[in-house]
Order: sequence, then C-alpha cells, then structure tokens
Amino acid sequence: MRSLRKTLLLAVLASVLLVLAILHSWPTRVYTTVDVWQRQGPEAEKHLLGRLPDADPLLSNISFHVRDHVASLLARNGCVCEGESGGVNLPFAQLLFPRVSAQLLHTAFNASQLEEVKQRRAKEFQSFQKRSQTSADVLILAQANSPLQYPTQGVEVRPLKTILVPGLALHHSHRRALYQVDLAATLGTLNVAADVDGVTVRGDGEMRMSLSSARLPSLNRQLQFVTYTNTLFHPSTADTVQLQSEGHRAAFSIRIRHGVTPKLYDSGPKLTCSPVPAEYNISALVTVATKTFLRYDKLQDLISSIRRYYPTVTIVIADDSESPKSISGPNIEHYIMPFGKGWFAGRNLAVSQVTTKYLLWVDDDFIFTADTKLEKLVEVLERTTLDLVGGAVREVTGYTSTYRQTISIEPGEDDGDCLHMRRGFHHVIQGFPNCVVTDGVINFFLARTDKVQQVGFDPRLARVAHLEFFIDGLGALHVGSCDDVTVNHSTKLRLPWVSQSESDKTYAKFRYPPASSDAAHTKNGLLFFKNRFQCLTRN
Repeated sequence: MRSLRKTLLLAVLASVLLVLAILHSWPTRVYTTVDVWQRQGPEAEKHLLGRLPDADPLLSNISFHVRDHVASLLARNGCVCEGESGGVNLPFAQLLFPRVSAQLLHTAFNASQLEEVKQRRAKEFQSFQKRSQTSADVLILAQANSPLQYPTQGVEVRPLKTILVPGLALHHSHRRALYQVDLAATLGTLNVAADVDGVTVRGDGEMRMSLSSARLPSLNRQLQFVTYTNTLFHPSTADTVQLQSEGHRAAFSIRIRHGVTPKLYDSGPKLTCSPVPAEYNISALVTVATKTFLRYDKLQDLISSIRRYYPTVTIVIADDSESPKSISGPNIEHYIMPFGKGWFAGRNLAVSQVTTKYLLWVDDDFIFTADTKLEKLVEVLERTTLDLVGGAVREVTGYTSTYRQTISIEPGEDDGDCLHMRRGFHHVIQGFPNCVVTDGVINFFLARTDKVQQVGFDPRLARVAHLEFFIDGLGALHVGSCDDVTVNHSTKLRLPWVSQSESDKTYAKFRYPPASSDAAHTKNGLLFFKNRFQCLTRN
C-alpha cells in the first residue's frame, strides 16, 4: 500500500512538472530569440566603421552618432559563443527554465593533432570557396549619374552559347564630336549581331570590344545588337562584363549555367474532382520511410497503425539488426544492412528507394492515429514553397512536442563560424494558422523527396544525430512545422517489476551512448571540420 502511494505521488509530481513545462513553452504572439552576447559603446562604433565602404575624404570628418540597437545587429568580423551560467539542477529544469549552453567543438580532437586538423580544414575551405563562389557574388556599386545604361541582374547564358546583351545604351546630355563605349569580358567574347551605318566596331569576336560613332542614336542602335559568347566552359559560374565611356565605368554579371533539369513526379489524378485536401491520393504521393534496429515488436505496431489509415501506402524499412527478421506484406520494402551500420546510413538507404513525390519520415516506435492526417501535410507542401514540414509527436503522458528549432550561423574568422540553435520559429504561415516557418523539426516530417536526397544524411553519424541533417540543409531546405498533425510515441516507461529484455539492453547500448563516447566526438568533429564551426550554442 505504501509503495502504491509513493508511486501515485511520483506520478502526480511528474504530471505537475509536465503541465508547467507545457505552459512555459507555449508560444506567445510575439516570438523573440536569445541574444547570447552584445557589445555596445566604442566597440559598436568601431564595428560600424569597419562595415562602411572605403572612406570618402569629403565625408570622413563629418561626425555621427551610433544607434546601438541597430548597429549591434550587423554581422561582425568575428563571432563568440557564450553560455548562461547559474540556474538550478533539478529534474526538468532545462525544460522549464531553458538556459543557453555553449560548446567548443575543437575539443573533439587531441591537442597534439589540433593544429594539423586546422591546417587541413583551412585548405579544404579555400578549395570550397573557389568552387562555390563566382563573379555574381562580388559587390558591384553603380556610380552616381552615370550616362551608361546596362542590366543589373537577370542576364543568363548557357555554357558555350551566345546571347544578345539586353539594355545597353549611352545617355549624354551634351553633344560631342565622337561617342564611344568600351566593353570587356573575361570568360567569353563580345561581338555584334548586326552592323549599323556610321558606327565603328573594333575588337569584335574578342574579349575587348569598342564601339564609336559621331551620332549617339546610331551608337545606341548598335548597342542593341551586342552579343556575348561564353568560351570557357563551366556548368555554373558567372562572368563580369566591364563597360566604360569617357571616364564613366560600370560592371554587370552574366550568369553562365545549364538550365535546371526538372525532376517531376506523376502522381496521377486525385481520387475525385473535389479540391478538398482529403481527396489527395496519398498512396500515389507519399512513401513512408523508417529505420529499425532490433525493435520488431514496435515496428509491427507502426505498420499495423499505418495500414489502419493508409492501407496501400508504400512503407520502406532500412534494417541493421544483427539477426534480421522477415518483414513482409503488400507494399512493404525491407532492406537489410550490415549490423549496426547506423542511424543516418539507414536514412540514406531508405530515402534512396523512394520514388514518390513526397516521403514521410517516422521512427519505428511511432503509432498512427486519427490525428495523423497526412493530407494536411501534403496540402501545405502543395500550396507553399516549403520543402519539408514537420508534425507533432504525442507522448503517453499527453505531452506533445514539435521540436521546432531556429538555426543561424554567425560568421567568424580563421577559427571558423559560430553555430547558434534556439527553440522556436520565425513566423506563422499565412493560410495555415497551425503552421510556422522554422529551421529544424522533430523526427516526424513530410518532405519533397528530391530535396531530402539532395541534402542527404552523413553516414558517419551512426548513433547520435538528428539536427545535423537540418544544419547540412541550411540554405537549401525551406522548413515548416504544423502542430495539428500528430503521431503517437510508444511508451518508454518500464514498470519496476518488468525486467529489461536482452534486445532492449542491446538497443539502449547503441542508441544512448555516453557523452564521452566516440559517437559524441565524431559528431563534434564533423561540426568542426566538415561544417567549419568553432563552437555552438543552444538552449
């Protein structure tokens, strides 16, 4: 009897703490993120001056007053990761009163090898910059009142092809004896597609070309026929074209790249002609993908729950159990991997076999319910520019989590950038009041198959990994989260009188390695070297 009372008391206490956690984390109308560090006064003034273009001698002596609340928002030359100290060490304290923690990532390496690792990383980063940056990334400033007219953006040519350069013209308010425009390119040649009487063309077919005429209208007519031909092949780069006339100079970029090859999915007609979201043919649009390891009882519960609501949807299973069991049935694909190959390797395998427009990622211990409305998630992706939208996972206690995370990168110097992760989101999606835009979500999401395959999952993350996928996809994935589509999570609570099975012990050993394990070092090492971060902060 006394044991029962003690158990009930603990259950009530846990329930109260969970209610407090829900109330504490409930989103407010105005959402703010945590600023982990801020510098004011002379430091802000020095920082602001460093962001200005080259000093104009006519302006440098004019005084100004810094607006600290604005200047402090500008990106700095270096970044710092600072955590919050203090707080109380109680159960659920981090959930109820989240504090920002900071972690230096170079600690994943021994001190004796750190300098060599940094040198290798610096060399790889320089190579990455050469591959990824083009002339289109260079800042170009237009001079004031320039008589030159030229395109500012939108000029594009296929590799080794020719285009007419649009919008070139010269506007002079004073008459001159001779009008001249000079052009120069670096990755291609310049020419004219037609000759205009009274205009002299020099250097046609070369990287530098000059056009001149005594009549401005004739020169402008000739400028309409200027062509650019790419001569140095690259599948995706840019050329900067320089033009000048009587001391006036300008420059513009020409994108050189292949057209994007579309990857379209024919999902067939809707089940009816009705525009109602529920009429989406989920079996033709969505494949359910999961990774399993040892937990065949939970996997079978997942499959049974999926079949209750979506009888014909395809289920793809990646399995790296030591002694795989047969999982068969209509529209089930079971792929066997080497034992303990790992979490992200299994994700890669499962995702690689998806042929539908969308994939739904689920853990193998989830349970579909009447609230697992995939049609709602499909509707969000069909009507927005989002690439991925997460749902919510409901625990046996009733607590529901979306695990929304904002991810930002603060530029650093030679030591690397700073990675900041915070709970929360950016803004609500118009037309979907239960959905928000964020950067990372929980392990229950619907995504465009081609975008997930494009980002991929690093197979070196075998044990502990989740947000690393969203970090790799930052800038490539447009992520959302909806809290009105939920899936249940099988209970992880084990009654005291029920002994843990050998299978559960083996699973726990692989799934929950200690913080000092090789898995944690691998994770931090990849953030340090592959992603070039020096530190990370999170709450």
